[in-house]
Amino acid sequence: QVQPVESGGGSVQAGGSLRLSCTVPEFTSNTCTMAWFRQPARTQREWVSQISPRGITSYADHVKGRFTISKDTGKGTVYLQMNNLTPEDTAMYFCRACFDYWGQGTQVTVSS
Repeated sequence: QVQPVESGGGSVQAGGSLRLSCTVPEFTSNTCTMAWFRQPARTQREWVSQISPRGITSYADHVKGRFTISKDTGKGTVYLQMNNLTPEDTAMYFCRACFDYWGQGTQVTVSS
């Protein structure tokens, strides 16, 4: 059963940082593309970043240079380091594994 579990959300002031974690069975992070999405209130879910089984990363333009995705395959954990946060980054953040499996999300709130 592949059920991503996110953690690390919280409330910060603008300019602050948070690190989100997504835990999956170890084999999943080794064999699947892992991605982060976010969904601000009353808007559609949007793609943020992803990392391939080989470690190739990609980012949405609005987070490039501020967010960093990485993984620890031994722990089956994918991270999203978020720096220089702005109120526009406020959203529920979701982890997706293997293009099919979604976590329940973790809330990030950035105040000005």
